[in-house]
Amino acid sequence: MWLHKAAADGAEIDVTWRAFVLDEINRKEGETPTWEKPEDERGRSLLSLVAGKAALRQGREAFDRFHLAVLIARHDGERIRLDRPEPLLKIATEVGLDADRLERDLSDPALMAEVAADHKEASGTHGVFGTPTFLFENGQSAFVKTFVPPDDEAADALKHLFGLMSERSYIGEVKRPQPPWPKGAV
Repeated sequence: MWLHKAAADGAEIDVTWRAFVLDEINRKEGETPTWEKPEDERGRSLLSLVAGKAALRQGREAFDRFHLAVLIARHDGERIRLDRPEPLLKIATEVGLDADRLERDLSDPALMAEVAADHKEASGTHGVFGTPTFLFENGQSAFVKTFVPPDDEAADALKHLFGLMSERSYIGEVKRPQPPWPKGAV
């Protein structure tokens, strides 16, 4: 949602979204990988990641509308569950996607394989452990724990973050003391 606000404020943003499965990164050694489990045991977000891949098949603009609507519904609205197809199909319809096509694509094993490949690359190659993690063109990366900045600060905050984290490999971690974090932010 932050990137959407920053773009609306004039920031030039070119993002390639990749899937990262939080349930998988928290899986215990020896357990079945999340994407190989039965549907009712796959965790909280795997289906939404597959749905995102399915939405992308309908075009980048369709994906962008769907992705933003899912984020809002999950984090800023109804706090919908992302482990069932019904709310995802409802959102697809609301933002103008072909919901029937999206529903068919949810069953395509190739999309689950894409999600698994994205996750394995993120964790294995880039050391990703949480979201959002930004991977920059120069190979630098940064995990950011944040709330969505106010509308009038979204673009500047993103610019400053990218400038700090994309070019300065000597900055390993920035963290505010807890609790509470961050004092006065919400």
